Amino acid sequence: MCAIDIQPVIATERLVLRGLRLNDAGRIAELANDRDVARMLAAMPHPYTRDHADAFLARQGEGPGRNFAIEHPAEGLIGVAGFKRDDLGRPELGYWLGKPYWGCGFATEAAKGALGWAHKDWGKRAVMARHFSDNPASGEVLNKAGFLYTGEVTLAPSAARDALTPSRTMVWLA
Repeated sequence: MCAIDIQPVIATERLVLRGLRLNDAGRIAELANDRDVARMLAAMPHPYTRDHADAFLARQGEGPGRNFAIEHPAEGLIGVAGFKRDDLGRPELGYWLGKPYWGCGFATEAAKGALGWAHKDWGKRAVMARHFSDNPASGEVLNKAGFLYTGEVTLAPSAARDALTPSRTMVWLA
């Protein structure tokens, strides 16, 4: 019998979170190659090229965690959300949206959908998240998704800034 990698699909009111595909590279590169997007993420360089997107997609399935394409029915892929392990081994939520989709509530909706999956299907009872201190909009997204501030502020790398940047830690409890 063949082993089949089942890709979860999470449906929210306006979005679908699905497994990433190799043919997502062009759209990811298009949306991620925006300095305003990249500077709010730890590992995303700027400029962000098709080669970066191809390498990101090639790494899917390596290590613990899961990434999802955030897809809008009329727009296609509008961003990415996913989970990795933080420095202490705890699950950590990360996400980004292309700039044209900021301020529409999509990030909160995607975060809530991903957290529902993390609890129900992945069995997680706590998830961490961080945002750069100069990105209060991300803090609002996480707050609306049910995260609370821990009071911890640390310096975290920002590849696009090429600098350590103050980062606020939050926690979500199922």
